[in-house]
Amino acid sequence: MACSRLAPTALALLAMLSSPVNAEEAGIAFIACPIVRDTSKVPCWLSEYDGETYYLGIQSDVSAPFNPPSLGHRALVEGVPQSGERICGGIVLGPVKVSVMPELSPECDEVRMAEDRYELPFEPPRPPGPSGGSLAFAPPASPAPPQPPYAARTFEIYFPFEGTVDFKTPAALQEVSDYAEAVGARQIRIEGHRAAVRLSDGTVVEERAGIGRMRAAEVTRMFTGLVRSVEKLEFSYSDRPELGDWRRRRVSIEVIP
Repeated sequence: MACSRLAPTALALLAMLSSPVNAEEAGIAFIACPIVRDTSKVPCWLSEYDGETYYLGIQSDVSAPFNPPSLGHRALVEGVPQSGERICGGIVLGPVKVSVMPELSPECDEVRMAEDRYELPFEPPRPPGPSGGSLAFAPPASPAPPQPPYAARTFEIYFPFEGTVDFKTPAALQEVSDYAEAVGARQIRIEGHRAAVRLSDGTVVEERAGIGRMRAAEVTRMFTGLVRSVEKLEFSYSDRPELGDWRRRRVSIEVIP
């Protein structure tokens, strides 16, 4: 099957979705209902805040950097508004982090009809070769193997608001496991964190108590017996909510050769 070619707009968008945002950049954070807009290609997801419409991403499979929210739930949206072309009628947020809020919100059920003026300016991406699905994304390239002398290294695994281990976690942990195997790690230290975020309206929302411990315990279970050289696998956690953006919702993993 031939590979679809990405227009420049699509390439720029994917770069924004996968690139880290500078902590000093002025972003926005709000909780609102997600909105689905149909198009002739794939549905796109939007949300509205303070009289403005923001583009979140397209409907895609779990291999994509962006996974869509859910109708019937509000969503925490975090990102930095980008200048330039709108997509699906919304300002692009890049990179955007969307967390589905656990409480049911039946009022979040808006689906908008397709309109020619809101067509996507790019073809939905997919990798070359046999397709895992028309909306599948190619996995990231493997990093180069570490070279001696080996040093301790800390990895950060990030989570949605109120999120714990999910279908994305194994892929995120693969780099950690590969490094630990390559350096013959003797010890791995895992620390879970709980976070809070200040919304653009000044409201502070905190993750539930105990989630830092839950994250650390779940990741520790995933590593148990995984790396043969490890003699000591330990975990700790903090239940004090750290105020900041999505980077605070994390598990830190220190690999010690």
